[in-house]
Amino acid sequence: MNKKILTIGIALLMIGIVTAATVLFLFPYEPMQPPQADDADSTLQGIQEVVNANNKFAFDIYSELNKNQHGNIFYSPYSLSAALAMTYEGAKGQTAEEMKSVFHFPETNVLRPNFAAIYNNLNGENEAYESRTGNALWVQQDYNLLGEYLSTVEKYYGGKAANLDFAGETEKSRQTINTFIEEQTNDKIQDLLPSGSLNALTRLVLTNAIYFKGTWEWEFDKSDTDEWDFKITPTNSVKTPMMYMDPDKATFNYADLEKLQILELPYKGEKISMLVLLPKQGEDYNIETGEVIASDYTLKDIELTSEKLNEYKTQMQETKLDAIYLPKFEFDTGYSLKDTLSALGMPTAFSENADFSGMDGTKSLFIDAVIHQAYVKVDEKGTEAAAATAVVMDFKSAMLGNVFRADHPFIFIIQEKETGNVLFLGKVIDPTK
Repeated sequence: MNKKILTIGIALLMIGIVTAATVLFLFPYEPMQPPQADDADSTLQGIQEVVNANNKFAFDIYSELNKNQHGNIFYSPYSLSAALAMTYEGAKGQTAEEMKSVFHFPETNVLRPNFAAIYNNLNGENEAYESRTGNALWVQQDYNLLGEYLSTVEKYYGGKAANLDFAGETEKSRQTINTFIEEQTNDKIQDLLPSGSLNALTRLVLTNAIYFKGTWEWEFDKSDTDEWDFKITPTNSVKTPMMYMDPDKATFNYADLEKLQILELPYKGEKISMLVLLPKQGEDYNIETGEVIASDYTLKDIELTSEKLNEYKTQMQETKLDAIYLPKFEFDTGYSLKDTLSALGMPTAFSENADFSGMDGTKSLFIDAVIHQAYVKVDEKGTEAAAATAVVMDFKSAMLGNVFRADHPFIFIIQEKETGNVLFLGKVIDPTK
């Protein structure tokens, strides 16, 4: 009996090993070990140009998302920029011009090596915190991309390619990509590509994942965390765990401006920090004049642009604070950004007029979807954050001569075949009605 159980156990173990090896074989690289990119030609000025581009896009898309989002918002502009930068490398003509404008990309001779430098820095070893990012291309197994495009993406973005069978094994392909993303993000981003997001016409999926976990330079004491009211509006509040710190031995980079307070909370390692922009509300006492100043500003009163943020930051200085209160929070978000990016100024990439001939030498591809997920957890110890982006590129159905796809309004006729006599005629606008 024991021998039989042992045999079954070994068999199950072997199946597990083979399954894991099969999945890993489909991956472009080991998920936790992203390849290096070529940053030999990067410069401090060039890095700053790419950073400025990313930050401009960050606030552009925030403004667009904020128009329709009444709840929490959280996303990674870097992840979006990385995935779309790889896509941009294959764009031509008006498609490229629109993408360059939306993402504020500098010329490619500046973009490539300096994006590589930022990528490599995120993947650099640091004992104080954990950060990594990885790019990948998932290509239909019988679809040929240009060698120049593949080498450029791998060289400057670390974006290695793997072959999948979207046409024959759509669901298995989706699960492979999702598993890869889950491993890259410590399981924080799951099911990035939802069911139905890929189809038999999918030819290429470009992905980026980014992960960060850091501890505060000065941690909050858990015993000081207590339930407080968090005012969603002046008349609507909720109870939430509020962290508290009396920073008697620390100073923080801080500014008290007309409409807001801005505070920088550093993480161990001194390379990454959190900025908190807080609209001023309530009463404040001016010690010098004895005046009581009442403020009632909200996020709508705070100007948020890349340039404005730089202005705020120039006014910050090391300050001794009497107390810091910050709520604990944890949530995840998901966005489908086709309409958002189109509204920002790049509709052509999503249309039949898209030109990604730099990828395959033809104009057969267009972006079907840009999917983004993000996760964040802030507590007394520090912060864990992850995000992933997938750019799904499909074959234009008009390019497939033998495919008939009645997925839009049509007219139908019932006739006598020999004479052509029309017996019935109809128009279908909504087949569910």
